[in-house]
Amino acid sequence: MTLPEYEQIARFSRPKVLSSSTNLPVVEEDEAAGEVAALYDHFRSHFGRPDVPGILKCFATHPPLLRHMMDLSESLIFAEGHLSRRQKEMIATLVSTQNDCPYCADSHGFFLRMNGGSADVLSALQRDDLESPALIASEQALLVFAQKVNLASHAISRTDIEALCQAGWNEAQAAEAIHVTALFATFNRVANAFGLESQGLLALYESQTPDRVDEARSDR
Repeated sequence: MTLPEYEQIARFSRPKVLSSSTNLPVVEEDEAAGEVAALYDHFRSHFGRPDVPGILKCFATHPPLLRHMMDLSESLIFAEGHLSRRQKEMIATLVSTQNDCPYCADSHGFFLRMNGGSADVLSALQRDDLESPALIASEQALLVFAQKVNLASHAISRTDIEALCQAGWNEAQAAEAIHVTALFATFNRVANAFGLESQGLLALYESQTPDRVDEARSDR
């Protein structure tokens, strides 16, 4: 299941460095043992990424959580479902930006670009501009819904679901949008509380693939 975005990361010429975690120590690759080492090996071989991302190193402080989070990410985030990868990455980028998580906002902005998101779409999400003409009407509705789930989930009502359906989405897609949004709210808080810094993937992508970034595969 090697992912195109991880293949791209593998091509980046950057030195392998320890994860930058300023608040709590994480389980680095050269320190991993037992179940954590096996899970790290599985991640590298299964996804084709040469290094283990910092967020997984945070979860590795509790090995059963690492295992479950890897399974959940593979089946929900890094997979086509009721929502496409591109749509999920739009939600992930928006939510991570709203939650002031530089680590996740950078990573999933990069994944969005790799999955067909244009520079204009990324810019709109980074500005929290959900009325941007870079977003079609159905995308705007989906993102407004995700924003409410992230910032005011207690206020979600059946009216919100019906409005989303009127914009062209179905209930299964609404449910998946809730799951993706809630999962990223968790990721954001873990990354921020551990003190993970941005991996700088967007900057690397823009600097090393300037002619490819706008050759986007579109789900529209």
